[in-house]
Amino acid sequence: MASIARDKNGTRRILFVAPDGKRKTIRLGKVSQRTAESIKCRVEHLLAAKIAGHAMDADTARWVSALEPRLAEKLAAVGLIPKPDNRESVTLGDYLDAYIESRTDVKPLTVRHLRDAARKLVTYFGADRKLVSITPGDADEYRRWLLESLGPNTVRRLCGRAKQFFRAAVRKRLLTESPFADMKDCAVRANRSRDHFVSPDVAAKVLEACPDAQWRAIFALARFGGLRVPSEILALRWEDVDFAAGRMVVRSPKTEHHEGKEFRVVPLFAELRPYLEEAYEIAEPGTVHVITRYRQSNVNLRTQLLRILERAGVEPWPKLFHNLRATRQTELQQRFPVHVVCTWLGNTQAVAMKHYLQVTEEHFAEATGGTRQSGAKSGAADARNSSQSNEAAVSELGPKAFPGEGLRRDARYCTNVQAPPVGLEPTTQRLTAACSTN
Repeated sequence: MASIARDKNGTRRILFVAPDGKRKTIRLGKVSQRTAESIKCRVEHLLAAKIAGHAMDADTARWVSALEPRLAEKLAAVGLIPKPDNRESVTLGDYLDAYIESRTDVKPLTVRHLRDAARKLVTYFGADRKLVSITPGDADEYRRWLLESLGPNTVRRLCGRAKQFFRAAVRKRLLTESPFADMKDCAVRANRSRDHFVSPDVAAKVLEACPDAQWRAIFALARFGGLRVPSEILALRWEDVDFAAGRMVVRSPKTEHHEGKEFRVVPLFAELRPYLEEAYEIAEPGTVHVITRYRQSNVNLRTQLLRILERAGVEPWPKLFHNLRATRQTELQQRFPVHVVCTWLGNTQAVAMKHYLQVTEEHFAEATGGTRQSGAKSGAADARNSSQSNEAAVSELGPKAFPGEGLRRDARYCTNVQAPPVGLEPTTQRLTAACSTN
């Protein structure tokens, strides 16, 4: 990728082709062949990282940080490293503002979260703090400072954002290494102590206390459709609802940036259908969205649901809308294969296990032979008694949509799964005589 040339006067040069196709030269002066070879090797590492769009490896980064100014200027002049003066002058506040402004590929809510994380960094370090002066020890002290006033999950999220900011600075060659690179435990953990199963009886009380058809549709879509609130519910249009086929198209703003995850097809579950039909009957001609009254950005659906729960005489549960979706996933998991349920709810099996599927009291009652009460199993049983149209909707999707469905049904009749006592291979007289069958 690079070569060494020697001039008549004894000076040496390193020649290479930059990513833009132009030939570049680094004049080393009168240095030994061994020194030139060493620098050539580092140049090749820097060039490979630049072509691939990756950060330089740790060993090369340390070499760059220790460069004498004259050689650093020559490497910067050919675009292999940032100009030393520019790198040293970048402040934390200016960099964070520029980074967030450049993220035109993310949604407004994500931008707001990025600004919140940036504000914390600036509060602790100061807007005028030089980016290169922040060390891994400073990063550790920042985390301890956050833990003094914030919960562990919030701290994990903020530190994860900080890693994102500084990783981008490394990729832009503003830093040789990130001070947050070695920090562990920066991913938000699921808090299963806040899980709550919203039983069908409780759901019925809440629906009865809802003030209008719009709110009944919102609650039913969350509890019986498993839609995310507010993004997927507010995105639902009447053109997406096919009453005749018993299906609806759910557009997912959260996952639309993943290829093939822009939308999903969900059955019109028997428990959900009456509330959508009610909302459809009272909708004005030409109405586009299913939910029309709560679309302003300043509307807080959580606050209004708390008022409805108070009117219904129901104790509020943690994570109001998340647990409605988790309850539905737990119910459906007992009736359909996991890949079908995850397809309908728009998540993966790993995410479902970590954040949604719950162990309910009814599971314990059934396992110990106790009486089943209202909950996951009774909810599934009630739904099964009234879901002939729902089962038909599943069969209409056919083997192409649900390739394991036929195998799942046939497996009920396969009860003999015991292997022959002498093994799986065909027996022979010698082997049968020589091997024990105990």
